[in-house]
Order: sequence, then C-alpha cells, then structure tokens
Amino acid sequence: MEFGLWEKYYNEILDDFGFSRQKDEESAKLLDEILSTEGCLTLDDLSKIVGFSDKYIVFGAGPSLKDHIKLLKKDYDLKEYVLVAADGATTAMVEEKLSPDIVVTDLDGNIDDILLANLRGANIVVHAHGDNMERIANLTSFFTNVLGTTQAQPIGNLYNFGGFSDGDRALFLSTALGAKEIILAGMDFGNIVTRYSRPDIEEDLAKADDIKKKKLEYGEKFTTWISENENVKMTNLCG
Repeated sequence: MEFGLWEKYYNEILDDFGFSRQKDEESAKLLDEILSTEGCLTLDDLSKIVGFSDKYIVFGAGPSLKDHIKLLKKDYDLKEYVLVAADGATTAMVEEKLSPDIVVTDLDGNIDDILLANLRGANIVVHAHGDNMERIANLTSFFTNVLGTTQAQPIGNLYNFGGFSDGDRALFLSTALGAKEIILAGMDFGNIVTRYSRPDIEEDLAKADDIKKKKLEYGEKFTTWISENENVKMTNLCG
C-alpha cells in the first residue's frame, strides 16, 4: 500500500484511538537514528534473504495458533514457505520447535523468545509507534538483521508498507516481498486474546478489552483489503 493511500487510514486510526502523530514521528526518528548507527536491512536485502519462495505463512497470536502450527507441521512441507511471525506468535513457534524467517514486532511480545529466534536466523522487523519509544531505545540494539518500519511518514532507513497491528503489518510486508500465496495461521480476529499477544494476562486466554477489540477489527479490515487489492492468494486456516 502506497503511503498516500495509507495516510487516509492512518488519520482515521489517529482520530479513533486518540494517538499522537507527533509521538509516532518521534519514535520513528529514534529508531532511524539507532539503525543508522547499528546498521540495518533494506527491503532489497530482506527480499534476497527470503527469495527462495513466494509462498508465505503468517502466524498471528490468536487462540487457534497452537492447533494451526501442529496442523502445518503435520500436513505441509514448511521448507517451501517463508515463515513470518507476528510478534508474540514467536513464542508459540519456539515452543513447537519452529523457527520463523521473519518476526514482525513492536517489541511488546516475549523479548527472550524473539531474541532466540533472531539467534536462530530470524530477521527482525521492528516497528516504531508513539507508545514504544522506551522499548526501541532499550532493545533494538540487541538484535541483528533488523528492518525498521513506522506507521507515520517513512523516513531515513524506515519503511511503511501499510497496516496497523503486528498481524496485518506482517501481511503487508509479505506482499511487499513478493508473496503470491499467503496462509494465515492463528489469525482469528475474534474477541479472545492469548498469552502470546498479551504476556501480562494470568490465564492462557482472556476476553479482549475494548481497545484490543478495535485493533482486531482494523486488522481484519486491512486483511480484507489485501485480499481484494493485491495479487495474492490468501487462505485463512480459521476458515
């Protein structure tokens, strides 16, 4: 999605959630400064790394995630696919001894598991927004093979492929990398959250709060947009 089109949705999101564009831009500037010093991937770099396939699986952190991982391991040759984890979904993949090729994160998932995936070869797509400046400042430098993204105007080393939540941003990234087929695993878009998406909850599952419900609605909206506007075949294992 080109930024000119994305900006219309972005302004809607800012108004709907009461987010600050200025803080988003400050966070993007901070991430860009860190990547300028530490080094980072370009989209072309990442395209070459994952260029072995145009078939992708994007793993969300919904209630169906574990069942979908087990199904995929049993019935699919996963070496034929680029595996993309949306933030906290990385933890479930680590638990099931599955290594993502890419992790798309705003750094609020289980950092130890994301670091472990990185050590095992995962490329990390770090996203800057107004609420995660402290995590960007404290954590970004621990990762290697990092590509930076922002939800505001892209600057410097940062990209904006479109998307709002980790899951739908992972889908937009996949299309930008040339995906022709995408399987969605653990992308429920319901009213239940898991410990993978909210590590602070006490149980494995909990009801989504109003903010999370609204984020899931946007995630579903943008997933539908991709299926209707991009030249890609999408299959959601949730049905």
